[in-house]
Amino acid sequence: MSKCTAKPKKSGNLIGKAIKLAELTKYQAGAIVSREVLRKPTGTVTAFAFDAGQALSEHTAPFDALICVLDGEAEMQIAGKKHQVESGQMIILPANKPHAVKAVTRFKMLLVMIRS
Repeated sequence: MSKCTAKPKKSGNLIGKAIKLAELTKYQAGAIVSREVLRKPTGTVTAFAFDAGQALSEHTAPFDALICVLDGEAEMQIAGKKHQVESGQMIILPANKPHAVKAVTRFKMLLVMIRS
């Protein structure tokens, strides 16, 4: 399983603009592309585009995370249990539980990390 292979793109000035979520990131062959949309002391919002077969290896985070699937299909593993998610669905990754993400097809997601 790989980590993000492309440099994260900064959000630029998105505040006050209507944006199509699925257009925040572009697919790149053999890579995972990320773009930070918002960073505050209370949390972050990051858009990701995974090429098919790309994955984030199992890890933990000290905060709950909300994943909204924007395009494609992925497999989320949370504490050893697999979950299939697809465009239009969301899943919450609980704090301090090991989780991993694998793109079944090309896949885009919006990750909302809540710090508390």
